[in-house]
Amino acid sequence: MAGIEPYESALDAIPGAHPYPRTSRYHDAEIGVHRQPDGTEVRYTKRRLLPPLEESEDTQVHTVRTGERPDLLAQRYFGDPGQWWQIADANPVLDPRELTAEPGSEVDIPLAGHFPRGDRRG
Repeated sequence: MAGIEPYESALDAIPGAHPYPRTSRYHDAEIGVHRQPDGTEVRYTKRRLLPPLEESEDTQVHTVRTGERPDLLAQRYFGDPGQWWQIADANPVLDPRELTAEPGSEVDIPLAGHFPRGDRRG
């Protein structure tokens, strides 16, 4: 039946159903609640900790070419430029722009469906 969204996608459109959409790197992050002295609750996303990087058979190597950007790599490999964070998570960088700053450098690209999800604390 064309035009019917999967249940999970439909929930993403409902405000408050999920704090972050399923495609967000923060979707599985734990939400904390801080109670202020006046009793007001402030919700926040707890830190997202990644495990140490290791050699993996679940990645492929991409050689960076002039003009490439993390979002363009995500579009090429995942079909969604918003998934650039998956590539950043798979590489030892602090700033995603470091991924494509030097033409000729190699970037690990997670294979679709193989990158760890959920609680990724080391």
